Amino acid sequence: MGIYRSEIADLRKNIEENIGKKIIIKESPGKRSKPQEKSAIIENVYQSYFRVKFEEADRVGSYNYTDLFTRSVEVSMYNGETYEPLVQPQLEIKKTRVEPITENS
Repeated sequence: MGIYRSEIADLRKNIEENIGKKIIIKESPGKRSKPQEKSAIIENVYQSYFRVKFEEADRVGSYNYTDLFTRSVEVSMYNGETYEPLVQPQLEIKKTRVEPITENS
């Protein structure tokens, strides 16, 4: 399974269209830790990552687009009434057919 450049480009475009909007970022810090949710505003979009400004503290953070595909970071966007998960392209899983091995006698 792989992440294609076109999928990252689509995700980047989606985030870029929402610059200045409120989001909630849910990070999974580790197996034994509880996921943390933080309110932020999308500040800028770059080639391989995007930057946000957190509301509770006067600081910024950045996240790779691949973090969203691997689900180590989840983003929900504010639509004016509620927060909805950022729609991500579904990764294609290609199955290859394996022929059984036969012995020639």
